[in-house]
Amino acid sequence: MNGVPAASHTAETVAGGAPVLEVRGLSKRFDMTQALDDVSLTLHAGEIHALVGENGAGKSTLIKILTGVVQSDAGEVRVEGAAVHLANAQEAQACGVAAIYQEPLVFPDLDVAENIFITHREQDLLVNWPRMYAQAEDILASLGVRLDVRASARGLTLAAQQAVEIAKAISLEVKVLIMDEPTASLSDHEVRQLFRVARQLRDRGVAVLFITHRLEEVFEIADRITVLRDGEHISTRPAADVTRDLLIRDMVGREVDQFYGVGTTRTIGRQVCRVQGLGREGVFSGIDFDLHEGEVLGFAGLVGSRRTDVALALFGIQPADRGRIEIDGRAVRITSPRAAQQLGIAYMTEDRRKLGLAMPLSIAANVTLPVLHRYLTRLGLIHRPREEAAAEGFRQRLDIKAPSALHLVEKLSGGNQQKVMFGKWLNTRPRIFLLDEPTRGIDVGAKAEVHTMVRELAEEGMAILCISSDLPEVLAMSDRILVMREGRQMGILERSEASQEAVMSLATGEDEGGGATTGARIAEGTAP
Repeated sequence: MNGVPAASHTAETVAGGAPVLEVRGLSKRFDMTQALDDVSLTLHAGEIHALVGENGAGKSTLIKILTGVVQSDAGEVRVEGAAVHLANAQEAQACGVAAIYQEPLVFPDLDVAENIFITHREQDLLVNWPRMYAQAEDILASLGVRLDVRASARGLTLAAQQAVEIAKAISLEVKVLIMDEPTASLSDHEVRQLFRVARQLRDRGVAVLFITHRLEEVFEIADRITVLRDGEHISTRPAADVTRDLLIRDMVGREVDQFYGVGTTRTIGRQVCRVQGLGREGVFSGIDFDLHEGEVLGFAGLVGSRRTDVALALFGIQPADRGRIEIDGRAVRITSPRAAQQLGIAYMTEDRRKLGLAMPLSIAANVTLPVLHRYLTRLGLIHRPREEAAAEGFRQRLDIKAPSALHLVEKLSGGNQQKVMFGKWLNTRPRIFLLDEPTRGIDVGAKAEVHTMVRELAEEGMAILCISSDLPEVLAMSDRILVMREGRQMGILERSEASQEAVMSLATGEDEGGGATTGARIAEGTAP
């Protein structure tokens, strides 16, 4: 099949012989974040190798290096024993490395065959259309996929688009096919079809690197399993030697250390917010919880769980189209950020550089921006002394490392930028604070300061909803934890029953149908 050798799948095939792809000591750093730290990995012809890990484990960075999107700071990649430099996607494809993603990259105005062969560079000036269509039909037939190769790609289902992407890789004589969260948007039937194709590729001698957060898929399809955690290689084992508990322990095996602080018992006050059956068509549904004064309600879940979408709905950026929101026992409609702000709600985004801060402006300009009307003169001009005085108060209160409130935000460290974003929203005097990844991209010292800040705000009576991909952080800071998976609420865990294993079991769907105590609280959302 266009250079892809046939091979029978056996344990010896996977374990023996030189690897088709080998990663040796890869390291990559982005600013303060060590995305990969001395990671090594081998892929053998004729195996499906699962790559798993929490959000931020380093999976995406590794994929980008293997596909030539980014280059490593250290280490090497070897294909069939030879060291290669993958400077771009074309060089990766020339080495036989290709990838398909959750959202396929097809050209809707080209037909199926044109999409399959679009990366080929023919010497002939004219396309041999009959030969191209015949080869496209042969490749798809070999995968057991029936598509009209002359039809436009515009009307294809997501599963059919992925089949076209796989056929494209085969046409390039792929040796290693990376499947990055390929099942995230597929139905159960489409997942079965994709698994059948993946097994066919494996049996023909292709090495398939399969990335997923769904642990049930890992055990169904993988021959070997590699776990990354915090940019480091934790384990590689035959799937037959791995249990669900062992895999979860490898994925989340960190302890809550001094940087997360010790959770304190706070006095939980009266209910300030109640959410019932909240949803947005095609995004999330069935969200139910209460939020109380002095409470930190953690939101946990893996990539694609739609935690951020719930926060966006509560702040009116992407309003919910079903369900009920009550503030102080009164039903409200939140259709815009201004409406949310008037109700005492603040939202701190996960992306401070693009969405959270005006980077070229000063600390003062950023801190006063959401409530600029407070600092205007009768003529509509900004009262600079009043603006600077207010911002200076937050600079001192939050210990922002800058000579004055006039310092430019883009000149600050990531941790201090995060503090400016806190100050910006605290200046709106919120009663309900929605925090989305409040410690993303900052060092451990700044994380400790943020954790202290959140605890102090809760102790002052603020109601806080905190979204975080860092499980130790969620466990240490939260009074209760709401766990989501693929737009659904899987459960609410009390502090006494919350553990990394319990959260991951809910987040990966492993606990569906079981766990009476957790299941009983899915829709209750009661305070401790």
